[in-house]
Amino acid sequence: MLLYDTLRQTPVAMEPIDGFVRMYVCGVTPYDTTHMGHARTYVVYDTIRRYLEWQGLPVLYVQNVTDIDDDILRKSAQLGLTWDELGRQETERFLRDMDALNVRMPNHYVKATDAIAKIIEVNSGLIERGVAYENQGNVYFNVHADPNFGSLAHSDYASMLAIANERGNFPDDPHKRDPLDFVLWQATKPGEPWWDSPWGRGRPGWHIECTAMVLEYLGPQINIHGGGSDLQFPHHACELAQAENFTGQSPHVAAWSHIGMVYYEGEKMSKSLGNLVLASKTLQHYSADAIRLGLLKYYYRDQFEYSDDDVAWGERTVERFKQAVNSGVAGGALHAEELRNEAIAALDADFQTPACLQALITLAEASINGEIDDAELAATTLRELGTVLGLRSELW
Repeated sequence: MLLYDTLRQTPVAMEPIDGFVRMYVCGVTPYDTTHMGHARTYVVYDTIRRYLEWQGLPVLYVQNVTDIDDDILRKSAQLGLTWDELGRQETERFLRDMDALNVRMPNHYVKATDAIAKIIEVNSGLIERGVAYENQGNVYFNVHADPNFGSLAHSDYASMLAIANERGNFPDDPHKRDPLDFVLWQATKPGEPWWDSPWGRGRPGWHIECTAMVLEYLGPQINIHGGGSDLQFPHHACELAQAENFTGQSPHVAAWSHIGMVYYEGEKMSKSLGNLVLASKTLQHYSADAIRLGLLKYYYRDQFEYSDDDVAWGERTVERFKQAVNSGVAGGALHAEELRNEAIAALDADFQTPACLQALITLAEASINGEIDDAELAATTLRELGTVLGLRSELW
C-alpha cells in the first residue's frame, strides 16, 4: 500500500517497523464532540488500519485526547463544570459515537494528562540540545535554532506566522524570543490546573503532548502520522521539529497524512462556527454502514460539502451489497476477479476509496443482474472488502 506523504509530496510504501505498521492519529479536544468532520477523520484511519491488517500487516495504533487545553478551560467555565469532568463527559460521548460507527479502539488511547512525565522528559531534552529555552516558568521551542523548521508547511516565515496566529499562537507573548516560537510548557495562572516541573508549576503546550506519546508508545520512527489538513501547520510541523531534534533521527514519519476538511453550509464544519452535523443525530436516521460509505465516497485528501444525500446514497449502496451477497446470479461476461483486483488496486494506490467503491458497486450490480461470471467470488469480495470498509458484514 502507498500512502501520500505531505512532507515529501509523494506516495510512500507502508513498510513495517520492527514488525508493525506504526500509526499515530491526533485525537479530539473533548469539549464538543462528535461532528461529521471528526467522524470522517477517524473512519478513514480506522479503514486504513483495517485494510493494512487484512493485507497481513499488523498495525500498532495510538491516539491522544487533549484533555487539558485553553478551550477545555473556557468551555468548562461557561458550563459550570470542572475541566476534568467536562473532558471525561465529552470523551465518553466521543467513544460512544465511535463505537456506534464501528470505529475500533486504538491500541493505546492516551490522555495528555497521563503523559506529563514523558512531556517533561522531552522538554528537558530539547532545552539540553539548545533548541528550547525557559523564561519565567514557560518553555518555548526556538524556531530559528532549527534550520528545517516549517518544512512541512511548504511556506515562508510570514505565511507561517499568519497561520499560527489564526490557530492559537500568541505573537506578543513577552516571554518569547520570536513571535513564531511555540510553547512547550506554560506557567500556571490563577485558577488553572497545574503539574510540577523543573520550571515550576504549569501545564503542557498542545504540540508537545503528541510528540511525547509517539515516542513513548511507537518509538522515534513511525509509518503514519495522521489528522485533519488543518493540523499540517502549525501542529504537525511543530511535532516534526520536536521529535527530530529530540531523537536526532530523521525521518521521524514516513507519511504525514492529512484528511480534507468537511464543509457545511459553505463553511468548514467546526466547533467555533457552530455549523455542526453531529454523528449521534445522523445515526438516529441512518445506519453506521451508510454513514461510513457516505464519508468514504470521497477521496480522503479532498475537502467536500457534507450532505445527508451522501449518507442516503450509502444506505442504498449497502442494501445493494447485501442483495448481491445473498442472491447473486452467475452466468454473465463480466469477470469478478478483475473487479476484485480493481477495488484492491484502488486502495493500494493512496487509499482511493471512491474508485474502490465504484468497482464494488459494479460488482454488486452485475451479480444481482446475472451479468457476472462468478457470483460466489463476487459475494466473497463484497464481504471481505465490505468488512475492510468497516461495514457490519455479520448482518449480510
